[in-house]
Amino acid sequence: MSDHAESLCDRAGAGDLSAASELLSRFYQRIFAYFRRLCGNDDDAADLTQKTFFKVWTSLASFRRRSSFSTWLHGIAHHVYLDWRRARQAAGWQTDDWWEAFAAAGPSPFDDAAERDSARYLYALVERLEEGVKEVVHLHYYQGLSLSETAEALGIATSTVKYRLREALDFLRSQTCEPKLRTV
Repeated sequence: MSDHAESLCDRAGAGDLSAASELLSRFYQRIFAYFRRLCGNDDDAADLTQKTFFKVWTSLASFRRRSSFSTWLHGIAHHVYLDWRRARQAAGWQTDDWWEAFAAAGPSPFDDAAERDSARYLYALVERLEEGVKEVVHLHYYQGLSLSETAEALGIATSTVKYRLREALDFLRSQTCEPKLRTV
């Protein structure tokens, strides 16, 4: 974590609202995008983002800096998402159809027009992965966390992150390569 971000954490933890606001503006879009990919719609993503930052602000004073602020934040976001998913499943919601909701909402802003079809296809394939594998892909590739940061955010071993990424890549290759190339 940069010295400035560390200073912001200290000040926000001490009740400085301008520091809290700056941390929020720095990380809001990243967390919102994470939830939008997992939930498939802006409303749920906004709700989960708000819950995440509420949890961050209420526990910021206890942040011990054993990891970067970003890793700690993604760990909280991961737990907020798990709670949301469990509540929806308990209420009988289908959580497997998030891709259709995401695709209906239109292309993501970071996709180039020329790559939209390929990106949608890959997003659809990622959606078919098991939940734990999908979350590793989202954190590592979409959010840009390192292997160790992803492991820490999810509370799993780095070797598990590597294994899940290998699982995801093997599956994606099996779905996107020519049949004769699949046996490499």
